[in-house]
Amino acid sequence: MRDITLGQYINGDSALHRLDPRLKLLATIVFIVFLFLIKSPFIMMVLLCALLLLYHMVHIPVKLLLVSIKPVLPIILFTSFLNMFFVKGEPLLSVWKLTISDKGVLFAFMLSARIIVLLAGSSLLTYTTTPIQLTSAIESLFTPLLRFGFPVHELAMMMTIALRFIPTLLNETDKIISAQKSRGADMESGNFIQRVKALSPVLIPLFVSAFRRADELALAMECRCYNASEKRTRLHQLKYTGKDAVAALICIVFFGVLLLVDGKMNVRL
Repeated sequence: MRDITLGQYINGDSALHRLDPRLKLLATIVFIVFLFLIKSPFIMMVLLCALLLLYHMVHIPVKLLLVSIKPVLPIILFTSFLNMFFVKGEPLLSVWKLTISDKGVLFAFMLSARIIVLLAGSSLLTYTTTPIQLTSAIESLFTPLLRFGFPVHELAMMMTIALRFIPTLLNETDKIISAQKSRGADMESGNFIQRVKALSPVLIPLFVSAFRRADELALAMECRCYNASEKRTRLHQLKYTGKDAVAALICIVFFGVLLLVDGKMNVRL
């Protein structure tokens, strides 16, 4: 539980921290779409190196990134292992009735790399952007939907609260597990079904705690006269600056060049 860092913000004063949150959110969305368009392993490695450079620029240790990938690593390895056998191509190795092909190995590598780079890129957004900034960015970007009666502010608030409470609930889960183990609960031995049943002493207190926190948060918002239907003002207004324009231009050129190179490499192959 301590290894999951999704939703955490790391205080800093780097150039990436100071960028407009709307630009960072849009760049992350474009990055995710771009990630599933490329097909070249070389471009994938370039993206990974670029992310590592950004982590160095914002003074976030790579160890934190490796720790955040650790919980999903078994899923990545298992999925990649299956794809090596079930994607057809030029045979490389035969084990019993199963055959590992060159396309299977390439597909497994690209799948693993996509998931790892996706986690690294999306985590960088939350590491360098506060929940309040994310709420303002989402609400600002979806403002045109207000004409159609879409509850933009409520949606942005719900997404931000959910993201904010991920570390809190994980910490609460870790405390409940430790408390149950101190009372003699065994959650690590037995088969899969027995382990699932052993989680019931954890899930029930966790749900009770989550609903209690939600009720306390709702009560606190009501005490402060929170009303989402009214037009709300902000202490810090979002404004695009020259640095944001330069960063946007760099992103456009970077993704455009990589997309062209990826297309040419696929044509040659």
